Amino acid sequence: MQSLQTIKQRLRSVKNIGQITKAMELVAATKMRKSQEVALLSRPYAYVALEFLANLSRVSVGYMPPLMEKRPIEKTAVVVVASDKGLTGSFNSAVFRAFEKYVAVQPLRMDASTTTYIAVGQKAVSYLMRRGETIEQSFVKFGDYTNIEEVRPLADYLISGYLEKTWDRVLIFYTNFRSAMQQDVVVRELFPVTFEKLKETAEEIIPQTGKYAAEGHGALFQTNTGATEKEYIIEPSPEAVLRELVPHLIIMQVYHIILEANASEHAARRMAMKNASDNASDIVDDLTLEYNKSRQAGITKELTEITAGAEALS
Repeated sequence: MQSLQTIKQRLRSVKNIGQITKAMELVAATKMRKSQEVALLSRPYAYVALEFLANLSRVSVGYMPPLMEKRPIEKTAVVVVASDKGLTGSFNSAVFRAFEKYVAVQPLRMDASTTTYIAVGQKAVSYLMRRGETIEQSFVKFGDYTNIEEVRPLADYLISGYLEKTWDRVLIFYTNFRSAMQQDVVVRELFPVTFEKLKETAEEIIPQTGKYAAEGHGALFQTNTGATEKEYIIEPSPEAVLRELVPHLIIMQVYHIILEANASEHAARRMAMKNASDNASDIVDDLTLEYNKSRQAGITKELTEITAGAEALS
């Protein structure tokens, strides 16, 4: 049995750790609520942007912007979105497992000649470096409550690479926020813009329950089939409007991805810290019981020795 001094030191250390993890849990919960609110409030705009891009990809408006032109896929840009900091439970590892699984099942080789890697978050940088991949560009420290101006460098970089034909396809691995208890890893194809991919993306981000569920499932993409395709009258001209509008809608997609990833990160960190606090509380209970048993055993031993000494003297 351990000495009382050793047990007291362990008990003090575990209590201190429990206080720290409890404080981190409360901080993560506050950040999660704020990030969740921003992410959910951005979803209606994201739905409309996806719907508009999907309709434009199917109908002829007399002009098609370069971002929506289709071309053979020879080079791919892979964007891995993770966190800057740790203590997030399985948040980062889930993204990395999804990436590994995708690479394993794809028939095309993901080597340096056909693939460009872009890391978002310090953990994504470290992961790709461990894999021995060459990181073309990295983006870190977007902040807890990312605004659109912080995301614009990433969006502009992806757009310029597609326009300059540095890559013909952009795949983004990130975590989509479902609820405080559930976050799902999603693989989104940002370019090329196709109706099928946009519809699939919209279905992935529409929540199954809550105030946005009925709205999203009821309105998005239902009127875009067969003879009921929407027609657009674009003023002053399709070329002038779409040249400005399409890049903005792409930027909004990237912004929404980062918002979802931020909300998921804080939710995962809150759950990890909660589990750590609960474990620390259980260990404190066990150590307290062990301390009391050891203390009682010491008292009993002393009483026995005193009684034995008294009997020897009598």
